[in-house]
Amino acid sequence: MVAALAGEEQIGRGDTLAEGIAVKAAGKLTRVIVRDFVDDIMLVDENELERAVALLLNVEKTVTEGAGAATLAALLAQPERFRGRRVGLVLSGGNIDPRLLASVIMRELVREQRVVTLRIPIVDQPGVLARVSQIIGEQGGNIIDVLHRRLSLNLSAKSATLELTFEARDAPHAQTIVAAIRETGFDPSVLPP
Repeated sequence: MVAALAGEEQIGRGDTLAEGIAVKAAGKLTRVIVRDFVDDIMLVDENELERAVALLLNVEKTVTEGAGAATLAALLAQPERFRGRRVGLVLSGGNIDPRLLASVIMRELVREQRVVTLRIPIVDQPGVLARVSQIIGEQGGNIIDVLHRRLSLNLSAKSATLELTFEARDAPHAQTIVAAIRETGFDPSVLPP
C-alpha cells in the first residue's frame, strides 16, 4: 500500500509472518479509501511482528496471526510516537499454524535471553557433562538440549565441546547461570541468536 500510494512499483512478498497483509498488489478500491481516509501508514519488520504475536499471547492470552498483531508491532516499534496518548489497537485474525506459533514463542524467549545456548570447551572425561548439568540445575536453570561433540578434527583427541541450551527465568538469571559455570573453571561462550 505504501508503494502504491507513492506511485512506486509494488513488491509483494509472501515470506513474512504477516502473510494476511502480504498481498501482491494493493487493491484499487482499497487504495482510494486509504488515500482519502488514512493519514499515515507505518511499516514494521519481522522481529517486531514476532514480538507482538508473542506479547499478545503471553500477556493478553490472545492468539493472533502476524497480520493481526501488526498494530501492536507498530506501537512497539515507535513507542515515543504514542506515549501519553490513548491508543486503540485492532487485533484481528487467529489463523496461525501451531508450529509457526511455537517457533515465534521460542524465538521470543531467545530474544529475551530466557533461552540461551552456550558453547563450552571441555576435557573429554567421564563426569564433565554431569558437572556442567549440575551447575545449571543448582542455579535453577532447565536444560533443553545438549550436543556433545568429541569427534571434531578441530579439537585435540582429549577435548570435546558442549553446545548446551537452557531455560532461565529472565536475562539476569541466565547471566547468573553463565557466571556460575565460569566460576567453576569452564569457559562458556554465549552463542548469538
